[in-house]
Amino acid sequence: MKIYKKAILPNGFMANGVASGIKKTGKLDLALFYSEVRAKAACGFTTNKIQAAPIKLNKRYLKDNKHFQAIIANSGNANCFNGKFGLKDAEETAKELSKNLKIDKQAILVASTGIIGRRLPLLKIKHAIPKLVKGLSKEGIRQAKKAIMTTDTFNKEITLEFKIKNQIATICGIAKGSGMIAPNMATMLCFIFTDASITKEALNKALKIAVDKSFNCITVDGCMSTNDSVILLANGSCGNDTIDTNKHFGLFLGALSRACLELARMIVKDGEGASKFIKIKVQKAKSFSEAKTIALNIANSNLFKTAIYGENPNFGRIVAGVGASGINVQEKDLKVKVSPLNKKEINVDVSINRGNASAIVYTSDLTPEYVKINAGYN
Repeated sequence: MKIYKKAILPNGFMANGVASGIKKTGKLDLALFYSEVRAKAACGFTTNKIQAAPIKLNKRYLKDNKHFQAIIANSGNANCFNGKFGLKDAEETAKELSKNLKIDKQAILVASTGIIGRRLPLLKIKHAIPKLVKGLSKEGIRQAKKAIMTTDTFNKEITLEFKIKNQIATICGIAKGSGMIAPNMATMLCFIFTDASITKEALNKALKIAVDKSFNCITVDGCMSTNDSVILLANGSCGNDTIDTNKHFGLFLGALSRACLELARMIVKDGEGASKFIKIKVQKAKSFSEAKTIALNIANSNLFKTAIYGENPNFGRIVAGVGASGINVQEKDLKVKVSPLNKKEINVDVSINRGNASAIVYTSDLTPEYVKINAGYN
């Protein structure tokens, strides 16, 4: 397996990004990802009960349609909490793009990120779409990855190449996310593209497994957003023997899981105001779920996160977090080990002597800069 720390689109995919005027700064804010041939889609969305219009529309399209060819995403406006107007604007965006791409509007998935409660500037988006389509190219991923960013300070991107018999398949992923990061899913947009041929059942299964141990195992501030989405498109352009839940599945899952985990770690490292990257491993639990529950309870503790920021060895914060998780851990069985706090990357190891399962969660410290960023975000 070859890994590149940059986005290289697989065969049959193109992209572009433009400034449509959503962001007053004039920065890129509208991205398009396009497959020249029909692709299968697998998606994961936030479990927040208040969901943005694009997610509602995508769920409808995913139910009614088997193949997709495009994703259009904007930053600077979440298109959320806008009632019937939000859904109308999301649908009009897909409809306008479908005219320019000459494909069915239901073959288009929509994503938004930014401020909640503001009406999407639909006219600006419609005006920008022809330019967005005209500039599509394989190299356009450079603009597209910038157009999905909000408070991010760097691009999250990765590409993996792996062999399926004699064919080289590619997985490329880009993501945005920095604040409001909590599991199920983390506040983020993630778009993943592969030219591997794979069944819909295998694609859905692989994404669920990969997300559960990556994007659903990160937290920056414990706050879940309304727009979180991961969208995976597979267009089969590499010509491999079709992957199913048995044949070559482990190979594909391994590459996808690696891509998702690396992107998830980048999101945590870019956590708003973060100065330290923290890996929390809970071992000897009865199940992965039990270990993850404890790890997340520690990771979401403001007392723990501020102690790490201050390099304060008050490990009672960890002990309290374990006990508050609701898991019946006995004091005599609890062991805690923490790496030196003066480093940029901190390891926290917790053992609870209840079984053989383990889980890893990634988080960051909580700093005055985080408060400053979010006090002024509007």
